[in-house]
Amino acid sequence: MKLKGIGLFALGTLFGLEGIKLLSSKDAKKVYAHCTAGVLRAKDCLVTQVTTLQENCSDIYAEAKSINEERAKKEVVEE
Repeated sequence: MKLKGIGLFALGTLFGLEGIKLLSSKDAKKVYAHCTAGVLRAKDCLVTQVTTLQENCSDIYAEAKSINEERAKKEVVEE
C-alpha cells in the first residue's frame, strides 16, 4: 500500500512536469494568444452593445419624463 502511494506521487509529479512543458510550449502560447484575441473581440462587441443600450434607455427616459410633464401641465389647466 505504501509503495502504491509513492508510485502515484511519482506519476503525478512526472505528469505535472510534462504538463508544464506542454503548456509553456510555442504552440500552446499561440493557442492562448488566439483565445485571448477572441475574448478581446467579444469584449469590444459587448461594450458597443451596452453603449447602444444605454443611449436608448436615456432617450426613453427623457421621452417618458416629457410625457409626464405634459400630463401634469394638462391636469393643472383642467383644475
